[in-house]
Amino acid sequence: MCGIAGLVSQDSGRHARVLRMSETLVHRGPDDQGAWEKDNVCLAHRRLSIMDLSTAGRQPMLSECGTWVVTYNGEIYNGEALRSALPQRQWRSHCDTEVLVEHIAQAGVTATAAQLIGMFAFAALHIPSGKLFLVRDRLGIKPLYYACDGGEIAFASELRALRSSGMDLSLNRDILAAYLRHSYVPGPATIYSQSNKLAPGHLLEIDTRTASMKPPQPYWSLEKHVTAPAYTQDAPALQRELHDLLYDAVGTRMLADVPLGAFLSGGIDSSLTCALMQAQASQPVRTFTIGFDNPDYDEAPYARAIAEHLGTDHTELYIGEADMLDAVDELPRLNDEPFADPSILPTYLVCAMAREHVTVTLSGDGADELFWGYNRYRTTERLWRNMSWCPLPLRRAASAALGNEWLQRFTTAIPAPAWGGRAGTLQQKLATAAELLRSDDHPALYEALLSHWRNPDQVLLTASPTPTVYNQPEHWTRNLEARARMAAQDTLAYLPDDILTKVDRASMRVGLEARVPLLDHRLVEFSARLPGTLKQQHGQDKYLLRRILAEYIPPALTERSKRGFGVPLDAWLRGPLRSWMGDLLATDRVRRQGLLDPERVERLQHQHVQQGINNAARLWDLLMLQLWLER
Repeated sequence: MCGIAGLVSQDSGRHARVLRMSETLVHRGPDDQGAWEKDNVCLAHRRLSIMDLSTAGRQPMLSECGTWVVTYNGEIYNGEALRSALPQRQWRSHCDTEVLVEHIAQAGVTATAAQLIGMFAFAALHIPSGKLFLVRDRLGIKPLYYACDGGEIAFASELRALRSSGMDLSLNRDILAAYLRHSYVPGPATIYSQSNKLAPGHLLEIDTRTASMKPPQPYWSLEKHVTAPAYTQDAPALQRELHDLLYDAVGTRMLADVPLGAFLSGGIDSSLTCALMQAQASQPVRTFTIGFDNPDYDEAPYARAIAEHLGTDHTELYIGEADMLDAVDELPRLNDEPFADPSILPTYLVCAMAREHVTVTLSGDGADELFWGYNRYRTTERLWRNMSWCPLPLRRAASAALGNEWLQRFTTAIPAPAWGGRAGTLQQKLATAAELLRSDDHPALYEALLSHWRNPDQVLLTASPTPTVYNQPEHWTRNLEARARMAAQDTLAYLPDDILTKVDRASMRVGLEARVPLLDHRLVEFSARLPGTLKQQHGQDKYLLRRILAEYIPPALTERSKRGFGVPLDAWLRGPLRSWMGDLLATDRVRRQGLLDPERVERLQHQHVQQGINNAARLWDLLMLQLWLER
């Protein structure tokens, strides 16, 4: 895994600028570096050596004919098949970069991208025409950012490299409301007005001679597969086909010239990944689990039992509150735009632990989106069923009544039953109910359930609504059945912008390559056409995945309530992080920055610390914004 960067500029100092960009990515590629320049284009690369550890794999890499040059981040798992399909030649290396550049020289960028199986973000320059192409993999596993300012265009694996390019990047205030809703900056926007994320499955063409860009174009579309007719084969046949796809997806991702392992949490997805690895390995697979002193968050005993059943070489790291709090100091270095998913902390710690033993790990991410595994899908359907019978005007009237300030104050200290497994005060439950009752329809209810801040204008001095896949009435996902729609929207937004961003940042910070076999695009396409009854049946999600897992692991070892990779933010912000929060969200500091309502921020802190109202999620969103602004 690597870091890439490039600059299109008439500035004679562009080479030095690109080298500065590359230096900010050294954590992504500590093993080697390279740069290439011609006319007004300069490309750079930082390398983490995985396949062909020799200097023959150095990038940027020229094609044999000398007409193409690429800088590339990723892994192509069908590289050998693509290699054998090319005309006979004297190959210079065994790395997939050479296969990529030679395939582009033979077939072109778009045709090559369509044939790749893997995760990738790359830039390919056609030297004679000066056309530069930026390409990102279908699911957004690998990041790619670009910016345009003052007749210059820059791109990189991380925003920190764009910042160091010398471009004048300014805060994108319009995206802050969407950030507070979702706890991440939804693509294609970034926290800077001049930059964007290249959307998954898209290609961007740049004319380097005029420093102009065409609008990004898709070379792959989730819509095509989600809207295709469902498979009609019987369940056993589809189960066998899914098993074979999973087996191959895992097996191809076990190829490496460096030590390899896997994350094992004890849940369905990681257990299946490890089981399929061990079934194809000639020796015990290295597996890694992080355990917590707090039993409410600890899944290590479940992972240990599965590791023992599979016979893996298992490593555990138990961490206490002090370890997690120390990791908070890493957040400004992990995140180069505001990002408030607190599970990045344990993710970072397990990556750091794994990196002491291996260079590559496999992860089980992606199955919740593909096989309808999130509890919130069921919750949304149940809530809508219970409230949709009531006309919207009456629901809005009830919402206003429940949101009455006097009622809110009166119920602050009254405990309430744990709805959906979450405890809290009656005030919190009534406030949540008031917000959800205002939802116009099922999609609006789902967006509300996803949102930490359902009304970001409560705290932002300037709040602009931002279109996302969740709130666009004309978006193609609106035509899908409810659960299929929610899963497709999450695949397009939450998966690349939260889950995969978290894994990429945490793993790359320690020079670890994380591979995600369940997001092999062939699996994605297959799962998109599975009948819904094979994803959810008898109240059980991931139905077909569970049946396949049962071939390797007794269900008694994996069947339990779903847990997130959580951290005790509520207690932290009342205890060991209280003074840190007070400093970052101090009224004078907030007022000087001019983005947030200082009185509202102060009231949220007071409610959380003094009144026992759990505002942890909202406060963490604000803290991560403040931490980013300070850095």
